[in-house]
Amino acid sequence: MTTTWKLPSTAALLCAACLFSPLVTPVAGAAALATAVVQGGAAQRADLQSVDGVVEPVRQATLASQVAGAIVQLSVKVGDTVRAGQELVRLDARAASQNAQASAAQVDAARASLTVAGKDYERQQQLLHKQYISQAALERSQAQFDAAKAQVQALEAQSQAAQTQQRFYVVQAPFAGVVSEVPVAVGDMAMPGRPLLTLHDPSALRVTATVAQSAVPRSLDTLQFELPGWSGASGLMNASGATVLPLVDAATHSAQIRFKLPALTGVVPGMFARVWLPAAAGAAGSTPRLFVPTAAVVRRAELAAVYVVDAQGRPALRQVRLGRVQGDRVEVLSGVRAGDKVATDPQAAAQVR
Repeated sequence: MTTTWKLPSTAALLCAACLFSPLVTPVAGAAALATAVVQGGAAQRADLQSVDGVVEPVRQATLASQVAGAIVQLSVKVGDTVRAGQELVRLDARAASQNAQASAAQVDAARASLTVAGKDYERQQQLLHKQYISQAALERSQAQFDAAKAQVQALEAQSQAAQTQQRFYVVQAPFAGVVSEVPVAVGDMAMPGRPLLTLHDPSALRVTATVAQSAVPRSLDTLQFELPGWSGASGLMNASGATVLPLVDAATHSAQIRFKLPALTGVVPGMFARVWLPAAAGAAGSTPRLFVPTAAVVRRAELAAVYVVDAQGRPALRQVRLGRVQGDRVEVLSGVRAGDKVATDPQAAAQVR
């Protein structure tokens, strides 16, 4: 018996090759994606370090009511500028007003009784002078007069207290500033101690940074800071009047550094600040500095990130911590390594799938 072998056709071989060969799918848009290599710059001495800080108001007040009552009028909203003494919140004061009126009426009645007691005391004095009454009768009349006088004084004090309490139903601004928070609305019930609104003075701001106890510098004369999220950012600025609070947190063993900000338009409380200060004594050596193009940085509120492109051309968003800006590039303190490729056009990288 003769066995006949048939060679596979060319088409069959091609199909088999397609089945067993690895599937390669190019990344859409990867070919047109422009990248830049993370470059290492001149080494930075380890005698400088940066810490994160936050912008805070020097004067801030959380206003609350001293009495309970329904909110009937709310005269301000978040962002409004108010003057000292301006009415901000008014509570329902009808019951307090009626109590004040009742106290005032009681004072009038007591004063009328005092007038009658005074005239009666004068008549008793004349009768005693003519020897028509005894000394005991005069003393009783004088006691009634003194009691009426004391009653008037007590009711007057009570009336003044009622009027003072009536003013508690109107919350006024203790100083000129900006309303930063209003957690209540008309119709809410105000209780003693419940916050009604928060007010701060925008003309006096400061930066507070938390520093490890071992990293607190001996001298703060060369302190510098920057505001990365500020629209008018102009690089590093010198800090004046910096102080270290005389208290160390027992849990974190860290201290706080504070310094006042100069008059800067557009700076508001809560903004992120980076403080550059000398490192602790004994620090030596150098640390490499990494730079990326400024156009490659993606900013979302306080978040800074770059698109890092892998070997297959796939971009991945990675959060970074930025340092100083030098021309068209910015220093990266953490998040990338030397040699990484970053997309110079974040919008184009965000569309790559």
